[in-house]
Amino acid sequence: MIRPEFIIEELRKNIPDADLEMVWRAYAFAARCHKGQKRVSGEPYLNHPLEVAYILSKMKLDHVAVTVGLLHDTVEDTFASPDEIRSLFNDEVLSLVDGVTKISQIESAAMDKEERQAENMRKMILAMSKDIRVILIKLADRLHNMRTLDYLKPEKQRKIAQETLDIYAPLANRLGIGWIKSELENDSFKYIWPREFNEIKHHVEAVEAEREKYIANLVSELTAKLATDGITVEVKGRPKHYYSIFAKMRRQKIPLDEVYDLLGVRVITNADDDCYTVLGVIHGMFKPIPGKLKDYIALPKANMYQSLHTTVLGPGGKPVEIQIRSRRMNSVCEEGIAAHWRYKEGGGKEKKGDDQIVWLRRLLEWQQDVSDPREFLEKVKIDLFPDEVYVFTPKQEVRPFPRGATPIDFAYAIHTDVGNHCIGAKINGKLAPLRYELRNGDIVEILTSVQQHPSRDWLKFVKTSKARTKISAYLKQVEKQRALALGRELLEKEIAGYGLSPQTYMEEIYLLPAAQSVGYMSLESMLIAIGLGSLKLSHVLLKILPKEALLERERKADAGALKKIEEKAPARPARFTGVRIQEMDDVLIKFAQCCNPVPGDAIKGFISRGRGLVVHTADCPNAINLGLDSERCVEVEWDVKTVSTHSVMISVVTEDKPGMLANVSAVIADNGSNISEANIQTSPDNRGRIYLTIGIHDLSHLRKIMSALMRQAGVISVERIRDRNAIKPKDRRPRGRA
Repeated sequence: MIRPEFIIEELRKNIPDADLEMVWRAYAFAARCHKGQKRVSGEPYLNHPLEVAYILSKMKLDHVAVTVGLLHDTVEDTFASPDEIRSLFNDEVLSLVDGVTKISQIESAAMDKEERQAENMRKMILAMSKDIRVILIKLADRLHNMRTLDYLKPEKQRKIAQETLDIYAPLANRLGIGWIKSELENDSFKYIWPREFNEIKHHVEAVEAEREKYIANLVSELTAKLATDGITVEVKGRPKHYYSIFAKMRRQKIPLDEVYDLLGVRVITNADDDCYTVLGVIHGMFKPIPGKLKDYIALPKANMYQSLHTTVLGPGGKPVEIQIRSRRMNSVCEEGIAAHWRYKEGGGKEKKGDDQIVWLRRLLEWQQDVSDPREFLEKVKIDLFPDEVYVFTPKQEVRPFPRGATPIDFAYAIHTDVGNHCIGAKINGKLAPLRYELRNGDIVEILTSVQQHPSRDWLKFVKTSKARTKISAYLKQVEKQRALALGRELLEKEIAGYGLSPQTYMEEIYLLPAAQSVGYMSLESMLIAIGLGSLKLSHVLLKILPKEALLERERKADAGALKKIEEKAPARPARFTGVRIQEMDDVLIKFAQCCNPVPGDAIKGFISRGRGLVVHTADCPNAINLGLDSERCVEVEWDVKTVSTHSVMISVVTEDKPGMLANVSAVIADNGSNISEANIQTSPDNRGRIYLTIGIHDLSHLRKIMSALMRQAGVISVERIRDRNAIKPKDRRPRGRA
């Protein structure tokens, strides 16, 4: 167990003027709050905040961050209040504690698990945009939790490990903290892919003695040669961590015995200028492998990483990766943003001129355009790219982009208006399509036209979060304007259908009170709701039209239509379908084949002559068309108390290799679903497409299955097929292998 004296000693060594008395007070307060609490492992809970604080002190953070490391769970997991934190410490400490505290159970009571996780991540990202120490504390917290994950149940281990691999390890990489990123990846790897982890671990350990001997000889040879040339360096072997080996196997689709560069050497120079000199000496000693030289000194990564990478054929013809960097660069590579962050006296404000957190500023910019926490989390994941390409503007300015980025991503990085009106690009002076993937060294010039506007197709290939956010915002605005025009048109037609003047009743004096009475703050929002089909016209007409006009229309309506349908339809209580119908019983209910609604989908019911009541999803094109006939629309909702099974078709696109169908079937079975039909085909691009009809309980059950499938190796995409009739006959014919 870490003792507080260890933390104090580390702080005293790194920050001589640290407020050690504050740290002692935090330790005493945390000990009192966590007294009697135990972790799942059985050890005292206090050990966790002590370990977190010690990690923060090893990261050379200040006494405030270390204090928060000791206090970070007090508000969330004990009876300690924010007011106590403020009175015993200060507002700065309270702000950081709040930044790393999850949203309360009261706040999240109406959310599902997925949404709660997304909202917690959103809160943390926004807090770290104001003070980077928030994420550094959270990383230290997650690091210790991963070190003690053995004591949890396997399902919980996999869930936490997957979240760590998806979010926290890429965040550590983005912030340039290499040792935390590597440890988080390795620990996650062990729980998500235990078989592959053990295979790689045993393979590496089996050749460890031989590898160490080889590296020792190589280090000795390099050191002697560089010393002869008058260059003082530190040379050491660099073990390749297990997850990076696994990632390379997946990326290049090769078996373990074809990963040759398990050997690594790091050369650390005293001065930056010596790096290129050392590179020349090494290439003079050993034959470099073409295409394996990467210069991250001239073009640093977005996380401040600088180094020269080269792969050479070492003694015996074995490939060896050699990294060359100065001591200053090595410090940044290990500590990242923690080594660069500067604090003004009395607070954690960013100094002007610090360019190391451009990514955080970008997050803060585009999060304002996203209201859904789950959408925000997905965009954060998209933006956490480990690999980048560097391209140039026509003025020779360097711009970094995630690998796979396109001219549209480049255009939005310049300005939103440039992106919105992008019609094409010149890459290195030649015209290129919008889907072109940018490459290192490309010179990009964007072509625009005022007649051009964003297309929904762009979302299929853009890579940056800014581009996705701006395109989505534009499309939503266009949809909003279309819905507004449609809502106004529908309301005018309906009023005219009563023999009244639309111009009279479309005045704000009539419509604004009606909008407010049905729950809308403005006339525009009510008309948009009508256009989108989320508000029935009849609700509005009841508020604005004279009763005499409504009664006259009712008398003219065919009152016997519904009665005839009820007489023809066999009695079938609605409760057996899992759907409740307002003010109706014993109506024949069918689910529309064009959209296949399942519990969790927004739904609408329509009286169909001769078929009873047909339930559609609210966004089904057929439902929108039927909605024009307001008399046929019936309010329906899912009966959440009834557990029923619904058939849904999904399409799973996979790599075309043996065993994929078995793997997919196993995942579906493990998630509590049965397969009633399966059709498989292959395509010329070595991909398999599996159409499956599965039984699910509700929308969240379907999402769980689809998420589990996406995590499987070899699965490329998973999609819900709403209209199975839209699948071409040839697509349905079983053939090929999966």
